[in-house]
Amino acid sequence: MKKKALRWRQRRGMKELDVLLERYYHRHYENASTEDKAAFDRLLDREDPEIWLWVVAQEAPPAEFVNVIAALQRHD
Repeated sequence: MKKKALRWRQRRGMKELDVLLERYYHRHYENASTEDKAAFDRLLDREDPEIWLWVVAQEAPPAEFVNVIAALQRHD
């Protein structure tokens, strides 16, 4: 997926997710594995409340998103 389109898809209705997803994109996406890049792309298809529950560890994320969610939780 083209970077511009991917960055547009990061815009969420939830400001907290906007911040976390943008941080992940700028700090991790370029060096992420092909699998994690694909997982990040698929994660953006999910609903905000669902992603938020995974980020705050209220629910376990599906296995395909574990690495991306872990990076979002680290805030690095």
